[in-house]
Amino acid sequence: MNRLPIDDVLPALRAALNERDEAVLEAPPGAGKTTRVPLALLDEPWLAGQSIVMLEPRRLAARAAAERLASELGEKVGETVGYRIRLDSKVGPRTRIEVVTEGILARRLQDDPALEGVGLVIFDEFHERSLDADLALALTLNGRELLRDTPLKVLLMSATLEGERLSALLGEAPVVSSEGRMYPVDMRWGAPWQPGEWIEPRVVQTVLQALSDEPGSLLVFLPGQAEIRRVAEQLESNLAGRADVLLCPLHGELDLSAQRAAIEPAPAGQRKVVLATNIAETSLTIDGVRVVVDAGLARVPRFDPASGMTRLDTQRIARASATQRAGRAGRLEPGVCYRLWSQNQHDQLAAYGEAEILQADLAGLALQLARWGVEPSELAWLDVPPPAAFAQARDLLTRLGALDERGVLMAHGQAMAELPAHPRIAHLLLRGQALELGALAADLAALLSERDILRGAGADLHSRMSLLAGESRAARGAQGGVQRARQLARQFRSYLRGKADEAVPDPEHPRWLGCLLAFAYPDRIARQRRAGGAEYRLANGRAALFAEADALMKHEWLVIADLGSRQGQREERIYLAADLEPALFDAELAEQVRELDVLDWDEREGVLRAERQRKVGELVLDSRALPQLDEAARGRALLALVRRKGLELLAWTPELRQWQARIALLRRLDLQHKGESEWPDLSDAALRDSLEDWLLPYLGKVSRLSHFANLDLPAMLATLLPWPLPQRLDELAPKALAVPSGSRIAIDYSEQPPVLAVRLQELFGLAETPRIAGGRQSVLLHLLSPARRPVQVTQDLASFWANTYAEVKKDLKGRYPKHYWPDDPLIAEPTARAKPRK
Repeated sequence: MNRLPIDDVLPALRAALNERDEAVLEAPPGAGKTTRVPLALLDEPWLAGQSIVMLEPRRLAARAAAERLASELGEKVGETVGYRIRLDSKVGPRTRIEVVTEGILARRLQDDPALEGVGLVIFDEFHERSLDADLALALTLNGRELLRDTPLKVLLMSATLEGERLSALLGEAPVVSSEGRMYPVDMRWGAPWQPGEWIEPRVVQTVLQALSDEPGSLLVFLPGQAEIRRVAEQLESNLAGRADVLLCPLHGELDLSAQRAAIEPAPAGQRKVVLATNIAETSLTIDGVRVVVDAGLARVPRFDPASGMTRLDTQRIARASATQRAGRAGRLEPGVCYRLWSQNQHDQLAAYGEAEILQADLAGLALQLARWGVEPSELAWLDVPPPAAFAQARDLLTRLGALDERGVLMAHGQAMAELPAHPRIAHLLLRGQALELGALAADLAALLSERDILRGAGADLHSRMSLLAGESRAARGAQGGVQRARQLARQFRSYLRGKADEAVPDPEHPRWLGCLLAFAYPDRIARQRRAGGAEYRLANGRAALFAEADALMKHEWLVIADLGSRQGQREERIYLAADLEPALFDAELAEQVRELDVLDWDEREGVLRAERQRKVGELVLDSRALPQLDEAARGRALLALVRRKGLELLAWTPELRQWQARIALLRRLDLQHKGESEWPDLSDAALRDSLEDWLLPYLGKVSRLSHFANLDLPAMLATLLPWPLPQRLDELAPKALAVPSGSRIAIDYSEQPPVLAVRLQELFGLAETPRIAGGRQSVLLHLLSPARRPVQVTQDLASFWANTYAEVKKDLKGRYPKHYWPDDPLIAEPTARAKPRK
């Protein structure tokens, strides 16, 4: 057995797990943690014959790890070492090390929360922070705390970890670090990426240069399948006749045999160019690779709680991912990494990637937590599920009938949670089975669970169903996806053992496809804005369109399975959909229809209209006028109009706004000085919140928009100011102040502080700034010229007389020579005229 760097720290790891029930192992790529650690711990006394479960983030990695572990023991997979992944498993009665994908463990925990017979759970590559891994860890920790009599040990392993955070999550668990072994990697930097630059030309140029300058196979990191396809096409053209170079795509949607072909050693005399997504970042060793070409991008799904949709964003990778990718070049010998961005741009990258739980659709997680019987706050998380996304997930589950209004799991929700599928797909399968459409539902569920098998061939799902049924032949590149979908459909059929509640009379009719899709996506039922047009409005209130002419545009009603905006697009685009027969809303889809009486304003006529509407989400199926108006509903409609259009709909006057501002000033001063106030909150916001109390009683005769202007708003608002506050208002916040000239000058309370705009000459003899509110507030003086133009703004009149008046006097005396400008304003006679009377 070859010696690996991880061997040096295995004694420390054994000691840590002997003393504690949890540990963290940090080991860089190539250290050998995946293939050494499970075997090294298999015979530990504390394991006592129990099994080890090791989680891998991807199917290919799980299967490859199991095969490598079995080979180390000189056995076949399924003996001491086995694996369980979606659509495939190899375990036997003697299996003691099970390598599983993360979702497999989360579902196993629901059936066996204590994990009886398991002594150690290893979370490999935990730095990838997948949603399934976070959920599985949270349930593992909770289950062992509540249900285990014997210890269940937990080991988190990764190449790049935030060790301190993980250690804290596991109760200050010991951290064991391996330096690993990586050969030197020569970094070669590119020019800075420019906004909007297409990556393919630079990638192709760099690959051709590397093939010319460097020996060995190449691993090229690209963000997604589209880029892999375009780069492969360009390289095939440039490498025509080069039999020594093999082009191998590698991404998660390939079948396992194609993925394995990409990672196997190149045949003698040949070299590989592996075009990969971030599936090749960790876990996998691709034999012969000593050159990495990194575009520095990854395509990440991001869930938007506001729309309930997941979008694919292409974004810069984190520095930790860049380190992982570069390390692939130095696993077997000294290598080279071409980074297609500048070193300055590299320094600006985030240190770590964002955890999936912070940006994903949480419907599946919410359903599993409901099945477990806990709220998120009751579990231990490295990152807590975001409240907005979690609330969105709960709302969807309620709409699908999985949860009741209190959030309690219902029998239908329990059945959904037991299916290894997204809640939308699980609901589709169960409802399809209830209508004796189980086979159709399984086929549709399989198509929706995989990437589109007919990308770029129109949006109609019927064409995909024909392909799956063998009625049409798949293109060469799509055959693997079709086979995978068929296999998944068979698996879904095996789960549907219940009886039909009410079999439909014509199961072969094409309308059932749209019906089943509407079960899964009730929020994405869509109605055409105009006949034959590309734009549709969705039941969730949003809009979507076809980017180009599509056969589905002849249908008024659709259900959209896949939509979203890609980079550079402003609108939501429709990628996958089926037509929907509206007659289903009176039958199988009747549960999605709600009937409500709507009173609203006809903006064109300015009158209140009432009608009874049947709606699917935000879409109106039909409506009819209601001759009789329910007074309570009528009042609600009027108040909703006021809230929508604002209080300006009412007859406000400048005097009433000043009254409102005077009260606001006294309330604010009380709160500042005492923390409470006898003055009510009569701000616009407070008035909007309390319309039912002060406005509703006066709306009996309002039926047109113009009637609001006839309401006696001053009298209505006066009732909100109880006695004796009206008298005190005039005392503490008077409308006007008397100045030395004898004039009474209005105060403008709309400003803060209140403004007294007065001609300078009328204040002669006044030493201090006037104050209001019992002396708590000085006014802001706008000192005016004889022509009422501002010459000075001050809250300190004494300072103005002493320091500024002399300069102001010179200016005013030049502009207004006939007016009285005394040298000493404090002893001068105030006047509202040009000069004082003799």
